[in-house]
Amino acid sequence: MQQITVLLVEDHTVVREGLRALVEAEGDIEVIGEAADGLEAVRLTKKLHPIVVVMDITMPLLNGLDATREILTVTPDLKVLILSAFRDDEYVSRAAAEGAMGYLLKHSSGKVLIHAIREIVRGNTFFDPSVAGWARRANNKPKIRLTTREAETLQLVAEGMANKQIASHLDISIKTVEKHRQHLMEKLDIHDTAGLTRYAIETGVIVIGKGPGLVY
Repeated sequence: MQQITVLLVEDHTVVREGLRALVEAEGDIEVIGEAADGLEAVRLTKKLHPIVVVMDITMPLLNGLDATREILTVTPDLKVLILSAFRDDEYVSRAAAEGAMGYLLKHSSGKVLIHAIREIVRGNTFFDPSVAGWARRANNKPKIRLTTREAETLQLVAEGMANKQIASHLDISIKTVEKHRQHLMEKLDIHDTAGLTRYAIETGVIVIGKGPGLVY
C-alpha cells in the first residue's frame, strides 16, 4: 500500500489539529508537516517533499492560490487540494488555473476529504460537486498573469505594508519592490494603492475581516 504523505496548510491552529487527527486516522495517509501561511508552505514543500498539499486559500503573507502556483512551478508532480470556505467562481477558477487538482468546501465530510486526497494521488481531479460547473466555465475566462513576485507584492501591498516592510518580508531591495509595484500597475491598468487593494479583494487575493483589523 502506498503511503500518502501530506502537508497541511491552514492558518487556524484548531482547524489544522482537527485535519491532522482526521487524516492520520487512515492507515495509508501520514501528515509530515504543517504550515500557517503560504510562504511557510512553499518552504516546507521544498524541504519535506510531500505527495499532497491540503491548502487553505486565505492566509497572511502569501495566500493559498499564489502559494499553489509557486509550489507547482518548482515541483509540478506534487498534488494540491484546495480546502476552502468559498464557493465563488473566482476562487475556483483561479485554483484550477494555478494547477490545483481539487477544490473541496470546508463543510464537506471527513470521508469526502479522504476520498479527494486519494483521487488526486491517482491522477484524477476532484472538485466539489457544487463548484465543478463553475470551474469548467471559468477555464474559458481570460486571465491576467502575474509573476510570483508580483503576486506576493500585490498581497502585501493590499495588507497595508509599506515598501520597506515588503522588501524585508521578501528579502529583496526597496528598488525591486518599487519595480514590482510599477509592473503591477501597468499590467492591471491601476495607478494607486487603493485600486490595487480593491483588485486584490475582488479577485480573492485577500479577504476582509478574517481577524481584528486584518485584511487577508
